[in-house]
Amino acid sequence: MGETFYIFKDGDLRRKDNNVIITTLEGESKNLKSEVADEIYLFGEVSMNTKLLNFLSQKGITMHIFNYYGFYSGSFYPRESNISGYLLVQQVKCYDNIEKRLKLAKEILKTSSSNIYRNLRYYNGRGIKLDEPMKEVQSLSNRLDYGNSINEIMGIEGNIRKVYYSTWNDIIKQDIKFEKRVKRPPDNMINSLISFVNSLIYTTVLSEIYKTQLNPTISYLHEPGTKRFSLCLDVAEIFKPLIGERMIFSMLNKNQITEDDFEKESNFLYIKESGKKKILMEYDRRLAQTIYHKELKRDVSYRYLIRLECYKLIKDIIGEKEYEGFKIWW
Repeated sequence: MGETFYIFKDGDLRRKDNNVIITTLEGESKNLKSEVADEIYLFGEVSMNTKLLNFLSQKGITMHIFNYYGFYSGSFYPRESNISGYLLVQQVKCYDNIEKRLKLAKEILKTSSSNIYRNLRYYNGRGIKLDEPMKEVQSLSNRLDYGNSINEIMGIEGNIRKVYYSTWNDIIKQDIKFEKRVKRPPDNMINSLISFVNSLIYTTVLSEIYKTQLNPTISYLHEPGTKRFSLCLDVAEIFKPLIGERMIFSMLNKNQITEDDFEKESNFLYIKESGKKKILMEYDRRLAQTIYHKELKRDVSYRYLIRLECYKLIKDIIGEKEYEGFKIWW
């Protein structure tokens, strides 16, 4: 696995010989080690040139860009070197086959709801009464099997999330009023955290898809669009409960993140740089965390689980093995 570099300070990002160098406005320089770099995250205002972009493309380094307020703007996605015309054709065929697309979409949502249920079960076992929400999530999840369209199962997923979010005030120990998911813009600490963490998961999924032969613009649950990598949204649904939401619960309950990490004047819309750094440090730690993989019979990191999910999708798309999403068992 390569390294991920986060840049917060304003400055210049340049290629120097065979290295990528960030030079801050104060004149401090740091080598980002292009030979081991996998991803670069830009949170500061950085100038660069096409010489750098060509070099990043040559090295297969993905760059994710966030604006001043910490909202995801987009990614520099290098020219694909690991391509397969055959797989691309099969991806499109699966999308065009309504029955096949619906089957894949259902499996993604059933996996996501199973992982949500596991989160609820975890906290239910620690004295928080969540029996009723758990029953509701399970009942709604069972209805996914009988959905006849993408819109219908997306509606069921929305109800699962509604039940799930209704438990967050009980799970989270800090006194934060969280009534519903609000995205544009987030309206409190929790919504701001969800938006920021979800964008991290989305970009990590994009970086892992890049290492496979999948095309990130052809998806099955989310409708492919003209301005987004929609397959990343599909795969992210599976890992949001495991990586993102467990991290949010833990950091808030341990007071690693508090009101002091947000700009209160903006109604907690913006996370301060200090807060972002704490989140990114914990996020990296969790991506590096390992579990024993039952099929591979070895330890694999959470990050590698994402790539394995891509490989499982490929096997289904080419007709080698039916796709089964990664479900939390602990």
